[in-house]
Amino acid sequence: MRALVAPDYVPLDQVAVTEHPTPTPGPDQVLVKVEAAALNPLDLMLITGAAKESYPADHPLVVGMDAAGTVVEVGENVTRYSAGDPVLVFTGGGAGAVAEYTVASSGPLLARRPAGLDSQHAAAIPESGLTAVNLLRAVRPTADGRRECAGDRGDRRYRHVRRAARPRDRIPRDRHVDRGGRGVSAWPRCDDTVDYRRTDVVEEVLRLVPGGVDVVIDLVNSGDGLAGTARAARPGGRLVSPLYGPADLGRDVESVYIGSFQAQPGELDDLAARAADGRLQVEIGARYPFANAAQAVNDFATQHIRGKVVVTFP
Repeated sequence: MRALVAPDYVPLDQVAVTEHPTPTPGPDQVLVKVEAAALNPLDLMLITGAAKESYPADHPLVVGMDAAGTVVEVGENVTRYSAGDPVLVFTGGGAGAVAEYTVASSGPLLARRPAGLDSQHAAAIPESGLTAVNLLRAVRPTADGRRECAGDRGDRRYRHVRRAARPRDRIPRDRHVDRGGRGVSAWPRCDDTVDYRRTDVVEEVLRLVPGGVDVVIDLVNSGDGLAGTARAARPGGRLVSPLYGPADLGRDVESVYIGSFQAQPGELDDLAARAADGRLQVEIGARYPFANAAQAVNDFATQHIRGKVVVTFP
């Protein structure tokens, strides 16, 4: 088969579409013919080795973690899926997604693609959607110590939300409403947008909320940089990040890192169902044919693209 491959830790312009062995599904796995795949920031870090301390890569590395396609073969013990089933999958640290075929484990990181959800929008869901689920679950712990998703109970939703973004990228308020009334169908509505290009985000948040906010979700910084972000949280507040950082942030702020998130059964299915019926908006910012997949990686790294970058297959 052909796949987008990084032969070692290399600069982004050295990935290329090349021949690669077709994977074989093992026990509890399915083989998927890929129809669309999506890129994520972690893919860039895996290519260059920027994340190798936390996420070491095997080489040659097939790029990508998000895919949608059709099951063509099932391994031993697989009973939920059959050849011909349309699916979406997060491959994680296993087989890559930007390839003509990928393998996926028959578990919570694999879901059927419902009618009404095309493969391109389906491919854009897994990593971003499941990260959002985990981030929101990490926002507030339950009485028994488990963390629940913001929005599971209406009386626990946030009253005010501030977001760092460019003004033109602000999402309309009605796009943030959880129309389903439960779980994660969208982020909470945004009351203020902080333009990160024109002002210091932390200082502006503290100006808007002098005592600090209850929860800071940082999707960009890692390591010691998160200690600076934590200044925006109130004493006793929480910093949540999908990347790793210091356990001690230097003040009375709890750190919660979800770098190795675990999907719960049914969560990816629920995200797909919400996208199919319109409760979850999935925005695609750019589409590239598989032949131009290397260009997609470079554009993703160098251009400001609002929405997911998706690679399509013939």
